[in-house]
Amino acid sequence: MLSKLWKRQAPQMVGIDIGSHEIKAILLSKTADGYKIQNHASVPVRKGAVVDHDIRDSEAVLESLRQVKRILPKSVKFAAVAVSGSAVMTKVIYMDAALNEEEMEAQIEIEADNLIPYSLDEVSIDFERLSPNVTDPTKVDVLLSACRSENIDSRVDALDAVELDVKVVDVEAYALGRSAELIYGQLPEGAKQKSIAMVDIGANMTTFSVVEKGETTFIREQAFGGELFTQSILSFYGMPHDEAERAKVTGQLPRNYMFEVLSPFQTQLLQQIKRTLQIYCTASGREKVDYIVLCGGTARLEGMAELLTNELGALTIVADPFQGCLHADDVMKSQLQPTMSKYMVACGLALRSYAQWRT
Repeated sequence: MLSKLWKRQAPQMVGIDIGSHEIKAILLSKTADGYKIQNHASVPVRKGAVVDHDIRDSEAVLESLRQVKRILPKSVKFAAVAVSGSAVMTKVIYMDAALNEEEMEAQIEIEADNLIPYSLDEVSIDFERLSPNVTDPTKVDVLLSACRSENIDSRVDALDAVELDVKVVDVEAYALGRSAELIYGQLPEGAKQKSIAMVDIGANMTTFSVVEKGETTFIREQAFGGELFTQSILSFYGMPHDEAERAKVTGQLPRNYMFEVLSPFQTQLLQQIKRTLQIYCTASGREKVDYIVLCGGTARLEGMAELLTNELGALTIVADPFQGCLHADDVMKSQLQPTMSKYMVACGLALRSYAQWRT
């Protein structure tokens, strides 16, 4: 098992998001009215080193992690990381509410062979007690998570090599959902009681987490991301990859790029988001989500929030936790605010420092 006993106090952990384009790290402290960024880092990863959340070139990832470690305070010893992709399985099951943690663990180990499509020798299993089952109050919903052990080990070993002790291995979509805590203040009053779709648009993967009344109730991934936009720029204008990436970020593109490249990509992204939210609505019985929050490196795509608001009928914003309950020194805030949306998964991981945890 990944974790066994509840503890009251977690150590302070740096949240480290290992992506296919870069590694992001955030260190948070708790304040009277929210959280404060103590330190942050964003270091590029060699192209092809991380593919579909799988570390393919451990030395390249190590090289980037060493740079991250040099940026962080020397006092930082503990880290929280996430796994994702096809190697991870999550499922909500229901169990007898009278079972304690140890009894529940023993029961899950007995039943896991039928629930998990891998050999149990190849996986690590964890579970979390959720809320009482809505149809049977004698039962409780339990979130079961399983991941191929090699995916966990590759992250733990990489961080161990830079002298960071991994205390928590989370599921990326749940870390994203947890980060909603930071942006409630950016949404209309009462948002915490509504349904919020957190949509993290990464380089190669878009991650969805729907949060209802503070709980993540739906997660999904789509193999679609900002790299397709970069490739369109590359092929349309004959630019080298690095130049196309820079042009995408700075907006220094030919005048007609909005019609030639941007609009077609926006349409594709809209369809991906629309399709996934339809799956959520079918599963939940809801007509639509109340709000959509765009995160990730591609979140600030020109006109995307407005397009989604108009097409899906749900207020859509780009995540800016500085308008929520996240704080930073003035210099750090001015440096981070334009790109803060890409740190949301790392923030969700760092928030594990201030919640109940298992070890």
